[in-house]
Amino acid sequence: MEAERTCKTVLLGDSSVGKSSVAVRLARDVFTEASKPTIGASFFSYAVAGDAAAGRDAVKYEIWDTAGQERYRALAPMYYRGAQVVLLVYDVCERESFGAVKSWMQDVRTANPGKCVLVLLGNKCDIEQRGERGVSRAEGEVFAEENAIEVFQEVSAKTGANVREVLLHVASLLPAVQDDGDDAPRKPRVIDQAAAPAAGCGSSC
Repeated sequence: MEAERTCKTVLLGDSSVGKSSVAVRLARDVFTEASKPTIGASFFSYAVAGDAAAGRDAVKYEIWDTAGQERYRALAPMYYRGAQVVLLVYDVCERESFGAVKSWMQDVRTANPGKCVLVLLGNKCDIEQRGERGVSRAEGEVFAEENAIEVFQEVSAKTGANVREVLLHVASLLPAVQDDGDDAPRKPRVIDQAAAPAAGCGSSC
C-alpha cells in the first residue's frame, strides 16, 4: 500500500459563503440545502489516491471547517496555525465576502508564515444561471495573481463542479510548494476547464 501524506487543511471565509457545503461535498459528495451555521469548527477528511504519472502523492486531507461569524473569528488561528493548505472561500454573488478574503489571507500569513498552499475558491458559480453574479471570474484571477495565491478556481458545492478537482490539483502541487524556497510571487494555477469539466456550471465556472 502506498504511503499516505496527512495534510492539515482549513476553510476560511465569511459566514454563509458555503464553507460547510464545500467540506461536506469533499468528504461525502453530497449537498444539503438546509445547513446550519458552524459553531467554532467542524472536522472532515478526504483522501486522494496517488498518481505517479500526474506527480501526485496519496494525500489524506484533514479538513477544518471554521465558523465565519465575527464572534468566532478569534478562534480561527487555533485551526489555521500550522496548516499546509488554506482554502479561502467567497460567494461569487456577494462582493462583501470577496472583499473580506484579503483580511482572512493576511491573518493566515501573519499567524502561519511557513510554507502552505493558499487556494482561492469562488463558491456558488452555479448561481450564474440565474443571473445573480456579483464578482466576475476575472476579478478572482487578478486577486489571486496580485496576492501570490497558488491556486484559483470557481466551484459549486451544490452541483459538485470543480470541488474535488481542486484538491486533486493541490495534491500534485504540495511537494513543489513545500520544497521551493523562492518566495517570489508566482502566477496562480487555474485548473484547466477541459481537464476538469464543471458539471452543472457554465463555461465561466
